[in-house]
Amino acid sequence: QRKNPFSSDDRLAAKPAHTHRGDPTYGRPPEGSRTEQRGKDAHSHVGKEVEELCSIIRRTGEVGEDGHVSVTFGQLFETYVTISNKVVGILLRARKHGLVHFEGEMLWQGKDDDVVITLL
Repeated sequence: QRKNPFSSDDRLAAKPAHTHRGDPTYGRPPEGSRTEQRGKDAHSHVGKEVEELCSIIRRTGEVGEDGHVSVTFGQLFETYVTISNKVVGILLRARKHGLVHFEGEMLWQGKDDDVVITLL
């Protein structure tokens, strides 16, 4: 079982280091590995998508009395769908980082078109 059938390398895999919850390396790939680099690249890509989403909200939205830019989900979906089909996932990530606010856990095309998304 230590031989990786998906690798062209004939060497046996090293025994995995057993980590426990609370250990800073728990649930993380080995430092310097290709897996770690892929994760960093993915994180960077999603960060750029979030920045682009905020830019689109800034361009298409309207400034409210509180000074925040707002746009409805329907308007944002129609604008952003031509750029990316992941608009809902990127919105959830942006909310997690405190960049946007909207009501509800998930947004659905058609049903939530009138939900207001506010750029913070």
